[in-house]
Amino acid sequence: MAETRAAKAGAAKSSAEKLATIRQGYVFEGPTIGLGAAIVDGEVRPEAQIALPLGMMNRHGLVAGATGTGKTVTLHMMAEQLSAAGVPVFLADIKGDLSGLATPGTGSEKLQARTKGIGQDWQAASFPVEYLALGGEGTGVPVRASITSFGPILLSRVMELNETQESSLQLIFHFADTRQLELVDLKDLRAVIQFLVSDEGKAELEQLGGLSKATAGVILRELVGLEAAGMEKFFGEPEFDTAELLRTAPDGRGVVTCLELPSLQTQPLLFSTFLMWLLADLFHDLPEVGDADRPKLVFFLDEAHLLFNGATKAFLDAITQTVRLIRSKGVGIFFVTQTPKDVPGDVLGQLANRVQHALRAFTPDDAKALKATVSTFPVSDYDLEEVLTSAGIGEAVVTVMNEKGAPTPVALTRMRAPLSVMGPADPAVVSGAVQASPLLGKYGTAVDGISAFEKLQQQAVSRQSAAEQPAPQPASAPDAGQAPPPLPSPNLEPPARRGQESRESGGVAGEVVDALGGALGSGLRSMVRSMGTQFGREIMRSVFGTAPKRRRRR
Repeated sequence: MAETRAAKAGAAKSSAEKLATIRQGYVFEGPTIGLGAAIVDGEVRPEAQIALPLGMMNRHGLVAGATGTGKTVTLHMMAEQLSAAGVPVFLADIKGDLSGLATPGTGSEKLQARTKGIGQDWQAASFPVEYLALGGEGTGVPVRASITSFGPILLSRVMELNETQESSLQLIFHFADTRQLELVDLKDLRAVIQFLVSDEGKAELEQLGGLSKATAGVILRELVGLEAAGMEKFFGEPEFDTAELLRTAPDGRGVVTCLELPSLQTQPLLFSTFLMWLLADLFHDLPEVGDADRPKLVFFLDEAHLLFNGATKAFLDAITQTVRLIRSKGVGIFFVTQTPKDVPGDVLGQLANRVQHALRAFTPDDAKALKATVSTFPVSDYDLEEVLTSAGIGEAVVTVMNEKGAPTPVALTRMRAPLSVMGPADPAVVSGAVQASPLLGKYGTAVDGISAFEKLQQQAVSRQSAAEQPAPQPASAPDAGQAPPPLPSPNLEPPARRGQESRESGGVAGEVVDALGGALGSGLRSMVRSMGTQFGREIMRSVFGTAPKRRRRR
């Protein structure tokens, strides 16, 4: 009803009035990302340029629309301009259509006519692209995460555990964290669970309280299922450092990181959850920057509905909190999906920048989705139900956050064209870029070091050896003339060295001990150091249960 009233009011306005409203609403002081030209009463108006303030891109956004309406081209075009402005970009290349960013586009009469009509000065260009492949499944530089840093909440999502099982998995991670059992790959986690359900681990399992043997067995079976599905290649070391996503090229342009997801359809939960791990790791590592004139990174999360379908409350809460807080660290997130209904309300409410391509209304569910989409836009001079079902390919309804933090007028927009190839790059170009990448030497070869699996194996061998040893004989009394055994040697290490060990094992507690020096008695000093060592073993986990990257001793 409200939209109908707005449409009638809009019809009473002249085209000149509508045009003036849009033009005034898209006047910005700082740098912008150009989106296209407004369409008013069916006519493209190149004098009404629609843009998005660069400084507002960390307020997040949504690019939505039915299949084939131009969403991928839109994020391609936005990525190019961000790179040119010196802002690094992350793209999940689900269909393989984004690798062409590294190759200059080819002009044509049709393209030139379109771009001239919207006031775009089109000139072919290429952009610096880094190609990654999840687990090395593809042609890009392999990307892996350790199980420890991936964390129990994200792993529960991949394993499709219910909330009770998710809580139990968190207890298992807690046990591994406190026992210094590093979970690098799937076999490490499997070894820890097998230990807890064994006779040797029975006491440890009881101490965990809320973890039943039956639930541990269910988690173990799900884990074996992941291994059987070939997912072990995605977890391990060397672990990808998300700081690599923040690089700029020697000429100052932002590097576009393109993550290849060639088999998304067979493992959708793993891929979508892995993208959230990247965000969670960035959130953990980046400092607060407040409101900057440009973002540190813009992250396009394609097929966003895969994140939310069937997600537990803990997972949804973690996504909401991450989206809410990561903008203050200079990261903008754009969710790419079909309709706003694919995104939970708490997340959708934080997406200030909207680019909505055409929707279809072929079924009752489509009609409901259309009405819900219209309700998410400010009141406008357009009949949005009509516009969203009749918009052509490469046209979209746009509203963004202006530099004062208010929404701009809704504008039907004919979108700009990318300057690079719209589609897959030549495989030889991609292969050459990967071979020349400085990341290939760091992440190209998997490493399997000492972690929980090896430690638990060694403990089992030690127990077996101890069981096979004969019982010790009672010690005989020393002869009258025999000297007593020597006392333990005093610790003659320099105080500086002892303080260093204290800091390494006990963190802040060790530093406090050294600062107090001799003011504490030896017994109390020993107790505090012991407490510090225990605290040092605890891994501080983020909202997603993710942990800092493991630092190996060389």
